[in-house]
Amino acid sequence: MKINLVSLAQRPAPIRLGCFILTLLVPWLPYAAAIYITVKDENTRTILTMGILAVEFLFLLPWWSKYIHQQSSAFSHYGLEFTRKNGVELLRGVAIGLISILILFGLQGIFGWLVWQQPSFSVLQLVLEGLISGLGVAFAEELFFRGFIYDELQRDYNPKIVISAVAIIFAVLHFIKPLSEIIRTSPQFFGLLLLGLACVWAKRSCRGRLGLSIGIHGGLVWGVYIIQVGKLVKYSGTVPQWVTGVNNNPLVGIMGLLGLTLLALWTYQKQLKVGSKE
Repeated sequence: MKINLVSLAQRPAPIRLGCFILTLLVPWLPYAAAIYITVKDENTRTILTMGILAVEFLFLLPWWSKYIHQQSSAFSHYGLEFTRKNGVELLRGVAIGLISILILFGLQGIFGWLVWQQPSFSVLQLVLEGLISGLGVAFAEELFFRGFIYDELQRDYNPKIVISAVAIIFAVLHFIKPLSEIIRTSPQFFGLLLLGLACVWAKRSCRGRLGLSIGIHGGLVWGVYIIQVGKLVKYSGTVPQWVTGVNNNPLVGIMGLLGLTLLALWTYQKQLKVGSKE
């Protein structure tokens, strides 16, 4: 068994990634199927299935790192360092992400494209739920995409290919859904691509640490959650949806894409200045 595992480490990156994902999904599918059949509420169903998948991933990752690549400190190797510096970068990223969303909606309000509304329930509850959701999503996705997948690809390919591939994979995997839903949400692709680039450049600007990328990703999700779930804005309809956000998604309009472009350019310039050992 040990020989087979060691030999797997010498296989091309696509084969290694395929083996990992199969190992992750095969035990998860029966639980997901049972939850899908027994739980009727879609939100609860998503929370349960994704929660189980995330827990399984957190257990599988150290095993993979130890027995495939012979690395004992799995999480720190993938960029999840429990250090003061990484913590400061996390907080900075959260602030950048949240402020970016507030600026986006603030400008649209100034232009008269939306009207601010009273929150539909407790602001404190909204803020706390949004923070937990945002950081939870960002933690799992950054560790998987900018941690694990990035590491596997950089073992075989040059940095330019790795950066592009990680961003594309990140965007594409968000479209594992029914065809009708893929078509409806297809405008999200470019926004996800820009977010993927911004986060991978953020990781590289911090010499492989994930704090900044988790923070930026989590701050963006947090800001959108507060405004959308709290129903804090109502669009005036003075400009088309492709300006403010298709399907009411603020990051899928011209304004949102412009904001993500500026964010990506900032992280790109930051990683050029700081450099990277990767």
